[in-house]
Amino acid sequence: MSQWYFSYTGDRIGPMDDTQARDQATRRPDGLCWREGFSDWKPIRDVPELASTMAPSIPVPPPPGGGSGSGRSDEVDYRIVGTDMQFVEIELDPGESAVAEAGALMYKAADVQMDTVFGDGSHASQGSGFMNKLFSAGKRVITGESLFTTVFTHNGNGKAHVAFAAPYPGTVMAMKLSEHGGRLICQKDSFLAGARGVQLGIFFQRKILTGLFGGEGFVMQKLEGDGWVFVHAGGTVIERELKAGERLDVDTGCVVAFHDSVDMDIRSVGGIKSMFFGGEGMFLASLTGPGKVWLQSLPFSRMAGRMLAAAPQGGGQRRGEGSILGGLGDLIDGDRNF
Repeated sequence: MSQWYFSYTGDRIGPMDDTQARDQATRRPDGLCWREGFSDWKPIRDVPELASTMAPSIPVPPPPGGGSGSGRSDEVDYRIVGTDMQFVEIELDPGESAVAEAGALMYKAADVQMDTVFGDGSHASQGSGFMNKLFSAGKRVITGESLFTTVFTHNGNGKAHVAFAAPYPGTVMAMKLSEHGGRLICQKDSFLAGARGVQLGIFFQRKILTGLFGGEGFVMQKLEGDGWVFVHAGGTVIERELKAGERLDVDTGCVVAFHDSVDMDIRSVGGIKSMFFGGEGMFLASLTGPGKVWLQSLPFSRMAGRMLAAAPQGGGQRRGEGSILGGLGDLIDGDRNF
């Protein structure tokens, strides 16, 4: 007998046996499901074992003004260049667009027009209503982004390229949202760029302690759609796939992204001695499957903290790079002023 799990906009239900799963699919068919043997979460209506119990669905037309692909987002090609200081180069066909955070541009072809828009640049946020745009922009501010997004559209012939650079050393991850259930939960400032049609939303931590001590606060980014998004993380990134009920404890700042089906909680590191002298803080992030998680080896907050602590202006001590002269050597070399 299979054990089934269901996911509806962040709410996970399960495990259920086959009979319970069919009843659940009949009552609420608009969600995702998973059981052992599935490589990833699937729409409930696409699973033959469950679809036979549901009423036929009425096809919904795609929103107007979509990209050149068959989905809602533009179908773009790309390449990621570099190792530790990466950038992503996106290839656009005529009429295709890419959206990016303000200030992320590295270079663009002359035929690519750059427009700054209010909100996240998705089709939904660019509706005729001012309130739609205001709400979209407000969501971006809450998640730590700018009020404005830059849209790059290819208005010429042939193919054109536009490139976006990472803001600090790390890894740029290319992720097709349609391959991840149409939704990813990410740290607040991880979104770098994406195909036009991707929507940037808000994900609220449902548990108070997780929001207060989870490293990312109550609010995280929610990326939705079916196109490519490019997410930046610090240092090296690893991907882990958790089975149903499998738990992984990680440093709170090392969580980059996870599937909507993964439950994030926090737990203490151990006893009082570990909390105060272990060097890992008081809490760890606890991620419970099923679903995929992505972890970074160098959170920006950790790197910035080390730089600030080492800066002489902040009271830190510069080691003089091995020189026995120390501060006097800095004066001679011109690295420090009176």
